[in-house]
Amino acid sequence: MKGAKKRESGMNALEIEVAIAALHSTGDYLVLRRLNLARDPRLARKAPERCHVALCLDTETTGLDYRRDKVIELGIVAFEFDPETGEIFRISERYSGFEDPGFPIPAEVVEITGISDEMVRGQAFDDASVNLLAQKSHLVIAHNAAFDRKFVETRFPAFAKLPWACTVSQIDWGAERVSSRTLEYLLFKTASLTINAHRALDDAEGVLGLLLERLPVTGAPIFRTLLKRAHEVTSRLYAVSAPFDKKDLLKDRGYRWSDGSQGGSKAWWRDVPAEAEPEELAYLSSEIYPRGNTSAVQIMRCDAYARFSVRE
Repeated sequence: MKGAKKRESGMNALEIEVAIAALHSTGDYLVLRRLNLARDPRLARKAPERCHVALCLDTETTGLDYRRDKVIELGIVAFEFDPETGEIFRISERYSGFEDPGFPIPAEVVEITGISDEMVRGQAFDDASVNLLAQKSHLVIAHNAAFDRKFVETRFPAFAKLPWACTVSQIDWGAERVSSRTLEYLLFKTASLTINAHRALDDAEGVLGLLLERLPVTGAPIFRTLLKRAHEVTSRLYAVSAPFDKKDLLKDRGYRWSDGSQGGSKAWWRDVPAEAEPEELAYLSSEIYPRGNTSAVQIMRCDAYARFSVRE
């Protein structure tokens, strides 16, 4: 309105909540909140003496091959938890840093992450701080640990001594009727949250934000579920050379495609509990492979916290 005095400040907290409630009440809107762990009261409690420390970790890299590519950004959020109940108490430390890979960052990586050569030029990770975090910790958690783990253990060998857990593969998102396993989508489905994806510290905080929530169907606490699943032994079956016309059957069965760029075979794969391995091989024999010949199937067995090894 002409002549109206312009407000010097934005809406206060109460006005914001009223506006959000009004939008939700129409049934036509869903308001996403930006994840802000600093204002989360669940992370403001004193931990008991018996607590453990876990790290939520994420990397941004120059590519997919840990043997050739480099980590250019590392984000870590350390938090205290009760190993028996899975209760999370507070954030104890954070780390965020860049490192110059020694060669130009590929254009597609710059486009995805927003990290430029200028941002990393001359930068190096604080090895002492990162190694100290590893020394204090009982567990490392990543969203797709199979990727981050190889890069981190190559750059920081101290992490090879720690158990790892994965919020992608060690939670049965399919059973929770969640159609995508991207971190952004999981935060949206479980808590109507959003993050600045593809930046290391933001993604690391996003992992912790996810762990604080409950599964959408069963209502079970996500972190407690992860701790329980992380201790189980699982088998990863690669349906190598499976006939192309069987891909829809494999997808319906829960298999996912791997192009081999992150380790493992170029094939459809699926994780199952170790005790279900014979049943899964029987399925592949009867439904996928001609004449029941499953000799091409490759199996990797996973002990606690996603440490994979090839079956003898």
